[in-house]
Amino acid sequence: MSLDVNPASAESKREYELPPVLRAEHADSSFTRLLEQQAAKIPSHMFLFASLCSMGVSLSLELMGRTQPARFIGSWVSPLLVMGVYNKLVKLLGPR
Repeated sequence: MSLDVNPASAESKREYELPPVLRAEHADSSFTRLLEQQAAKIPSHMFLFASLCSMGVSLSLELMGRTQPARFIGSWVSPLLVMGVYNKLVKLLGPR
């Protein structure tokens, strides 16, 4: 017989219903919907292409010895990829 180390383990097996979100400040504005509609028009692969281009430009600037511009352009990779993921989520799930 094995003893459970967590005394609340039986309580954690219950199913909980999530409360509905009814607060007005959590609703999206018309400006947010407009941005999501416009962002959905951009192909998702464009963000991936732009991030790969910024990696290549950053690498070439680094090899030319221009470290500050290389690091500046290299810092664009993460935001571009995040924008691509957001764009893809907006397309798949739609505005919620």
